[in-house]
This record gives sequence, C-alpha cells and structure tokens, in this order.
Amino acid sequence: MAKGYWIAHGRVDDVEGYEAYRAANAAPLAEHGGRFLVRGGSRKTVEGSALPRTVVIEFPSYQAALDCYASDGYQAALKLREGISISDLVIVEGWEG
Repeated sequence: MAKGYWIAHGRVDDVEGYEAYRAANAAPLAEHGGRFLVRGGSRKTVEGSALPRTVVIEFPSYQAALDCYASDGYQAALKLREGISISDLVIVEGWEG
C-alpha cells in the first residue's frame, strides 16, 4: 500500500497564535499515523515560487492522509490557523516503484 503525504508551503503571520494550532493538530496527526519529514528548516526555491515555509508529513497510506485532513480533530485545529497563516496544501499518494 502506498504511503500518503501532506505537502504544504505556508507563511505564518502570528507565531504565538500558530503555537495553538500546532498543539491542537498533534492529536489528529498522531491518531492517523502522521510523521513529520520536513518541518520548516533551510531551503532554496530553484524553480517557480513557493511560500516561505515547507512542511511534509508522511502517513501510512493515502487514505489515512485524506482521513486525517477530514477528521473532526484536524478541522477544529485548522480553525485556529485561520487569519494567522496561509498555506497551499496538497495531499498526494506516494509512489511504489
């Protein structure tokens, strides 16, 4: 079964407020097997454009990644992020090569 991934590029405008979102999203991510592979850090955009922060979260399956986003817990956490950050998020199925 292919893993699933959340790949996000974002910008945080209120660092203190963002901490409440991070605390609230921990439980739904853990419940669905989410594991951070990238969480900010150094980067260089070499083609196109992207918001300044990159996050990649791995899930045990594509379905788990979709289910986590749709879960009540994550949707409640997401409300805490409204107005304090922006994000482009894609949920993708991994490749089993």
